[in-house]
Amino acid sequence: MHPAWRGLVALLCATVLAAFLCASANAAGRVQEFLSKAQPSEMVPDADRFGAPQGDPPLVPVYKGDELRGYVYLNSDFTNAVGYSGKPIHLLVGIDPKGVVRGLKLVSHSEPIVLVGIPERRVIDAINSLVGKEFGPVASGAERPPQVDIVSGATVTVLVMGDSVVRSAVRLIRSGRLGGTAGTTTTAAAQAARSLDLQQDEIRDWQSLVGDGSVRRLHLTVGDVNDAFSKAGSAAAAQNAESSDADDTFIDLYVAPVSVPSIGRAMLGEDAYRQLAQRLKPGQQAIVVAGNGLYSFKGSGYVRGGIFDRIELIQEGAGVRFRDRNHTRLGDLAADGAPEFREIALFVVPDDFSLDLAEPWQLQLLVQRSVGARDKAFIAFDLGYTLPERYFKRDPRAGPASPSPAPSDAAPALSDLEEPLWQRMWRSNAVSIGVTAAALMVLTAIFFFQSALVRRPAVYTWVRRGYLAFTLVWLGWFANAQLSVVNVVTFTNALITDFSWEFFLAAPLIFVLWAAVAGGLLFWGRGPFCGWLCPFGALQELLNNLAQWLKVPQYRVPWGVHERLWPVKYIIFLGLFGLSLYSLPMAERFAEVEPFKTAIILKFWRYWPFVLYAVALLVAGLFVERFFCRYLCPLGAALAIPGRIRMFEWLKRWPECGSPCQRCAKECPVQSIHPEGQINVNECIYCMHCQELYHDPNRCLHNVQLRLKREKRAAIRASSAPARSGLTETSA
Repeated sequence: MHPAWRGLVALLCATVLAAFLCASANAAGRVQEFLSKAQPSEMVPDADRFGAPQGDPPLVPVYKGDELRGYVYLNSDFTNAVGYSGKPIHLLVGIDPKGVVRGLKLVSHSEPIVLVGIPERRVIDAINSLVGKEFGPVASGAERPPQVDIVSGATVTVLVMGDSVVRSAVRLIRSGRLGGTAGTTTTAAAQAARSLDLQQDEIRDWQSLVGDGSVRRLHLTVGDVNDAFSKAGSAAAAQNAESSDADDTFIDLYVAPVSVPSIGRAMLGEDAYRQLAQRLKPGQQAIVVAGNGLYSFKGSGYVRGGIFDRIELIQEGAGVRFRDRNHTRLGDLAADGAPEFREIALFVVPDDFSLDLAEPWQLQLLVQRSVGARDKAFIAFDLGYTLPERYFKRDPRAGPASPSPAPSDAAPALSDLEEPLWQRMWRSNAVSIGVTAAALMVLTAIFFFQSALVRRPAVYTWVRRGYLAFTLVWLGWFANAQLSVVNVVTFTNALITDFSWEFFLAAPLIFVLWAAVAGGLLFWGRGPFCGWLCPFGALQELLNNLAQWLKVPQYRVPWGVHERLWPVKYIIFLGLFGLSLYSLPMAERFAEVEPFKTAIILKFWRYWPFVLYAVALLVAGLFVERFFCRYLCPLGAALAIPGRIRMFEWLKRWPECGSPCQRCAKECPVQSIHPEGQINVNECIYCMHCQELYHDPNRCLHNVQLRLKREKRAAIRASSAPARSGLTETSA
């Protein structure tokens, strides 16, 4: 073999071996990777050393001298711990041989809790409420899983962390690795005594399903919830009811396991059930949850963080919350006589949670109410479920239950059951997308017919102010469609890691705006976004318009200083971009140099340092128009770089611009016109004020000169007309 080929083969073998070793290391767990971040005494009191990891997933024994005091493990080695950010939250858990959690240590996370002004300490304190809890009774089903205290604004993060600790501890105890015995699972004899009757195919109506308990119901009035909060000692929550009428329906909740063939066919219909059966793995289950009333069992957490934080599936002490990938939205139920529901959801139980339909289980509803400007109170209600005996058969030879498979030649058409999350998001935001698309078409018309519009300065002024008001109020404060430099660094990071269009398509308005901005860069540069579509930019300009109307003095930055301040925003952007290549979460924190989240997304409802920073920038903008846009905005810098590739020059200039006329340069709101007359498109926000002057017959020097020449010629013609008339009369 040629030496070059031998070298190539050796390189390939080394690559494969390295990949295998990395995969093996990941498969064996990552507890050792984080163990150096904790001391033995932090995980188990009085312990002084760690032992060697044991088993898979690994357990690390903790000793005091030679005495075994407990074990340490990583939550994500035992269970799913993916949080709001889409990445795992890693916690070291210390547990003693009796199953009591002795210590918790947050060692790594990518959660943006700091970005929304929530101290990490509050989240850690909430999770530490699990320290001292004995999980043996929970693992046996004798007690319910403990609930952590919810932190308002970080609900998803806290729920994921608490769930991962509870589920990992229960799983560890049931495995018998702490020295006890699992002893908590249903015996093989009991499992064999009865199993699901997969041959039962009777399709019944809604009343029959509800009547025999195939579909279970939880009905709560506003008064029921008020009483529950009162008994829990939260008088403020009890008084802050959703309705003044205590008899109003708070929620009318229904649940049923549709992986049971007879129930699934009745509630989903034949075709939809067949598709569901194809999706389910052997032994995997699915449930339908439907609800009416004032309270939504879905909430909005799944839109922001991908997790349904208001419901939890619980069985024998273990629980699981559903994520958006487990969810399919249904429009209605197929059962005859089924009522219309405000919301219906099909949930496939995650792979790592084994739901045994032969045993009782519960759907727990978490109810939340505001008790102040930012705080919330929480209380849980249980909807218990036991599958009726009619669905079982007594057969010791029966195997594990699973939905009957679809015929091999079946080829059902694509339906809502297979619809990706991003498609559902687009459909549910159809009105907002339509409004945004219409606004973008209006803006495009403004740009294409700008010459006709700017010839009428009074009309154009109010068109611009009206559009900026729409951008601020609807696009910003209502729809929260504020683009950010975080979008830029996230997109770049995705390109070099695991890019997926679905991630970006899941935010329809942000995607539509970015598509429009990308197109606008080719035609007009960064101006369409910075000058028209940025809510914070609109807020600055409208406040400055008000300040000028109130005769607040305006400060014009000397050109030499102004030109040297331009690069600051580019330096900020490059710093954030470079930092994102090292650590995206760190870059997201430093991206708080943008006040967008404070002023637009959170509407100034934030801790005072963030509010003070945003207000300071707005105050500066009262004296120097668009101060932040000019000198500090990293997003403007990011858009200016590709904006240089624009294909057209839409802003018209006269030969006299810059020499001798300086009017446009002096009146440009953001000083983007050089004294020599050329427009710096990197700084131009496309306000079109220079185009107003371009067409103005009284303010533009070129037009004034043309007007004076026309008037002079007209005067000459007028003065010569009588002379010619007299000459004609004499000749006659």
